Amino acid sequence: MVGVPKDAELELDLRFESVMEGVLVSGTALLPIEGECARCLDEISFTMEVEFQELFVYDDTRSAAGADEDERRLEGDLLDLEPVLRDAVVLALPLSPLCQDDCPGLCAECGERLADVGPDHSHDVADPRWAALQGLVETREESQEG
Repeated sequence: MVGVPKDAELELDLRFESVMEGVLVSGTALLPIEGECARCLDEISFTMEVEFQELFVYDDTRSAAGADEDERRLEGDLLDLEPVLRDAVVLALPLSPLCQDDCPGLCAECGERLADVGPDHSHDVADPRWAALQGLVETREESQEG
């Protein structure tokens, strides 16, 4: 429902620390989020700040049990922050984003936004189990008129 727009500009505040095993990267990312409200389907956009921290180990460092698939590795003098940032953002995104905390959503009958139609909005809907009887009442009224 929401995500970071393609080619969006991100603001990163990073700290790189040299540790025995490699480089510890800590930081925050300020990024734009766009999508739609989970209740009323209106477009929403907001800015989100995400914190992350990851250890990038040197190529020649191996864990006690051998190479670990989940550990991030330095590629020479370079490190790839994209997967770390993507994982942090995906975990921080709201599952059901709302345009406002008290968004009433959509009318189940007509699909109109309840915030737009007001509190008096209602539908006279007969129970579908009684629909066959509704036809009998209309037929009887017509026969009495004629």
